[in-house]
Amino acid sequence: MEIVDEAIAGGHKIIVFSQFVRMLKLIEERFKQASISYEYLDGSTRDRMSRVRRFNEDESVSVFLISLKAGGTGLNLTAADMVVHVDPWWNPMVEKQATDRAHRIGQDKRVVTYKLITAGTIEEKMLKLQQKKQSIFNAVIEENKNPVFNLTWEDIKELFEWED
Repeated sequence: MEIVDEAIAGGHKIIVFSQFVRMLKLIEERFKQASISYEYLDGSTRDRMSRVRRFNEDESVSVFLISLKAGGTGLNLTAADMVVHVDPWWNPMVEKQATDRAHRIGQDKRVVTYKLITAGTIEEKMLKLQQKKQSIFNAVIEENKNPVFNLTWEDIKELFEWED
């Protein structure tokens, strides 16, 4: 709420992604209590394009709450200049694709992205997994290297918290 409140006060438009519809519903409830004007989209949303248009064109709509999986394709949200990922997804490419909803033809603003991570949680481990996966992607695709040589038994144990 602090990020959203400050962003709205600064005249920004925000996309908030979560992989959990229940989390989006909790945020939606807080927005209602705080009288924050928003749009909402999850897998059950039928009028996607009218919601996109309203967010992009209506100055009074400051926030778009979107399910990470439902918001992955076909959305052009160039009114946004801020993206917030409430919880990480194991695949960094899915998050990147979601963030790219704001980086479309017609975007004339700099877009800032936030990832909310709580220390000592599974989300922190997910972030580490994302970073590892991104480095593997970079090695294979961009540097044409074999990623298997970079993966260690310690990496696997840390992921699953195995102890010998």
